[in-house]
Order: sequence, then structure tokens, then C-alpha cells
Amino acid sequence: MTAHPVVSRQDWLAARKALLEREKAFTRARDALSAERRALPWVRIDKDYAFAGPAGRLSLGDLFGGRSQLAVYHFMLGPDWNEGCKSCSFWADNFDGIDVHLAQRDLALVAVSRAPLAKIDAFKRRMGWTFRWVSSFGSDFNRDFGVSFTPEELRGEVEYNYARQTFPADEAPGMSLFARDPDGTVFHTYSCYARGLDMLNGAYHILDLAPKGRDEGGQPYTMAWLRHHDRYA
Repeated sequence: MTAHPVVSRQDWLAARKALLEREKAFTRARDALSAERRALPWVRIDKDYAFAGPAGRLSLGDLFGGRSQLAVYHFMLGPDWNEGCKSCSFWADNFDGIDVHLAQRDLALVAVSRAPLAKIDAFKRRMGWTFRWVSSFGSDFNRDFGVSFTPEELRGEVEYNYARQTFPADEAPGMSLFARDPDGTVFHTYSCYARGLDMLNGAYHILDLAPKGRDEGGQPYTMAWLRHHDRYA
């Protein structure tokens, strides 16, 4: 990190202002892409998905909590897993507590996993999170939205992130967005996976501003450094 150009403040400002023009162009391009995302066509949800929450059985419509928009984080915690995925936990550390702000913009946030509710609640208590988290155990929800795979499927290629590929686990991360009409009809509006989830992780964006960046180039694999937040030395 020390082998880096060092210049005068005047030269630094000139370089910084030149980069700012590119950053502004990137922001405008991102705004345009976000508008295209919102303009995508919708798919009506006709299946009766069932979820388990603290108060009992819930439908997909119930997850909206009276709002017209719903964001579902597909959290990797399978029925036979002992704890949640460390990467999903990293993401959860970044979105925990923001649901009160999203609610002011007519958007409900909930995490969904296939693990039974008791296992979800135990891990949630361990992590100290407050966001809503429900179980889709026994439902097709995770499979229908491309984040759960059978042992047979894992022997070959699975459909993940809109492409056929091999995958190392029976659960995958993702986020799906839904809208609900006044009459209660629910529509699927958007889903993203893999690097499409980067926008949810504020810690990574802060690292992107730092001199070393994410500093993962020398790691055996991406996020090899990562731990559950209660397991760092």
C-alpha cells in the first residue's frame, strides 16, 4: 500500500475533480438503470405460499404488513443447517434496523429461509437482529424463486442468477421484490442474485472508498476472511 503516487494537494484536487466527473456520469447511469429496473413487466402470483411466523401461518400477502411493496431477502439457512450462512449474515448486519425507514416509503422488508422457525429464531437471537424473519419450510417459495436446490440438481447444473451453472450448496442468496394491488393481488416485480446483492451491503461500499478496497485478491476465495460477527478474535 505504501508504493503509491504522492503528490501536492493541488495535483490531488485536479485528479479528484477529474474522477468526480466520471463518478457523476456513473451516478446518472445508475439512476437510468434503476428506472429501467422499475419499468420491467410484472408477473402475477397465483400460488398460495405459506410461511411460519411468530404469530402463526402467513400468506405472501400477509408479509406486506399493510404496505404495497415487499422486499424479501432469501437468507441461506436450510432445514438441516446448524447456523445461517456467514455471507448472508454479513448482509443482514447491514440491513438490520433499516426496516423502519423502508416502511416510511411504503416498503416492507422480511427475510425468508427454509429452516423451521425455531431454528431461525435461535440464530436470530444469537446475532441480535430485529428484522422480520419467517420460515418457508414445506413451501415451494424458495425453489420457485431460484434459491433452493435438490441433491439431484446439485449433481449437475442448476438455474441460478438466470444462467445454468454448478453450485456448491443447496441454498443460495437473493432478493425478490413484490407489489400488491388494493384488491390484494400480488405481483413479482424483480429478483437479483450474486453480485446483484452488492447494493445491499453498506460495509462493502465503505471498503470500496478505502485505500485497500475490499482487499480480497490474496484470499483463497471471495470473503474467505469473513466470520459471523460474534466469531472474530
